[in-house]
Amino acid sequence: MTKSELIQRLADANPHLYLRDVERIVTTIFEEITNALADGNRVELRGFGAFSVKERDSRVGRNPRTGEAVNVSAKYIPYFKTGKQLRERLNPGN
Repeated sequence: MTKSELIQRLADANPHLYLRDVERIVTTIFEEITNALADGNRVELRGFGAFSVKERDSRVGRNPRTGEAVNVSAKYIPYFKTGKQLRERLNPGN
């Protein structure tokens, strides 16, 4: 599902809201999650999962085209861990 599909589904489920308001709400939520992660915080949505940031150490990688060794610098990556309710919904009966 894309962001625009999410906005359309929410607008369809809530006909009392204008499409532009639903778009503003979704955009604001995503921006707040992004800003929190950029500040090094963790974002937890109960029943859905938790977003956090992990540091990936520098390493020596390979250029897939030439096979040449390339130094890859350390960087931060977003990480998502699913919540218990989401896992149970995806795997019923386990």
